[in-house]
Amino acid sequence: MSQTASTLSEASPSNRLALAALVLGGAAIGGSPIFVRLSEVGPMATAFWRVALALIPIFIVSLLKKNAGPRPQSLADHGMLVLPGVMLALDLAAWHLSLTMTSVANATLLANLAPVFVTLIAVLFFRARTSGVFLLGLLLALAGVVILKGGPAGLGNGDLSGDGAAMVAAFFYACYILAIGRLRSRFDTIRIMLWSTASAAVCIFPIAFFFEGQMLPATVYGWSILFGLAFISHAGGQVAITYALAYLPPAFSSLTLLLQPVVAAVLAWALLDEAIGTMQALGAAVVLAGIMVARMARSAA
Repeated sequence: MSQTASTLSEASPSNRLALAALVLGGAAIGGSPIFVRLSEVGPMATAFWRVALALIPIFIVSLLKKNAGPRPQSLADHGMLVLPGVMLALDLAAWHLSLTMTSVANATLLANLAPVFVTLIAVLFFRARTSGVFLLGLLLALAGVVILKGGPAGLGNGDLSGDGAAMVAAFFYACYILAIGRLRSRFDTIRIMLWSTASAAVCIFPIAFFFEGQMLPATVYGWSILFGLAFISHAGGQVAITYALAYLPPAFSSLTLLLQPVVAAVLAWALLDEAIGTMQALGAAVVLAGIMVARMARSAA
């Protein structure tokens, strides 16, 4: 049995809690496209407020928490804590940009290729081992996302440059997940989230300011959308995912996050009156089946 699998089996209560946190985190982030769509400001400004406002609850929790774990000791430590924020900023900028350049279906589907990049990077650069059953689960989940978005025929209404931006977003989100996974072996969840969120806000602000100009929503409703995106999708979702990555492999964690388009479809049906047809329901079922297959592979490792 590998060291990772042994560690997981020895910490099964924490492992189960981490899995629950991962699913809840994926569900919270799954609502982010709805918030972005309802926002009164542009996609880049929305991305900035997503991380900037999320600093409020994260900072308050960091002040209240008595044991925040080890502090960064060197310039390399500080650089590693900043790195996930830079990757997240690039991911959000590329994905929000893709939403304005290609179809929503293409942008959402291609941005959810992150598990493929996570698996490839982990295998090629970190010598991680993966099983055929896990790869089967990955393929099933990805097929489910394609079905959820209307099948291959529904992906033709896109722009190549916008599709490319969505794939760039998937790559940077994979780098974000892997960077967080490496940091969780040394630093506390809140410390990582405070550093990464602050650095993401610093990186996104000049992009939003120079490319869009209008940074402030015009109404209380507009601010409520931004606060919901920041508090629920980022402060809630990303903190839960960061916690889970201390106990679960990044490849499996990124695969479970394919729940996001399923949650987005359900919320669009509930809040925006977008119908869920037979294809969408079938796609959601296939995604869940793929995740269950991958979980069986991880449990059997």
